[in-house]
Amino acid sequence: MTGGKATPKKDEALKASTGQPVKTGQILARGINTYKPGINVKGMGTMYAVCPGTVYFTRRKTSHGKVRTYLNVRPPEKKTSA
Repeated sequence: MTGGKATPKKDEALKASTGQPVKTGQILARGINTYKPGINVKGMGTMYAVCPGTVYFTRRKTSHGKVRTYLNVRPPEKKTSA
């Protein structure tokens, strides 16, 4: 940190966006406190996918009225043959 100023680390960011396909264990976000783990996502500092699928975000209100954004993974739909 040159000059005494705090600079954000480059690796702390959102790694996956909405609609992007992800694999099991793939890192979705690292070092971000604005997003919380949702469905099929684990971890707090480093959030990762529990199953393969596509990424999507949801927003919900807490009991105190604060809006939180959750990071989720939608698993692929199973195709049934007729």
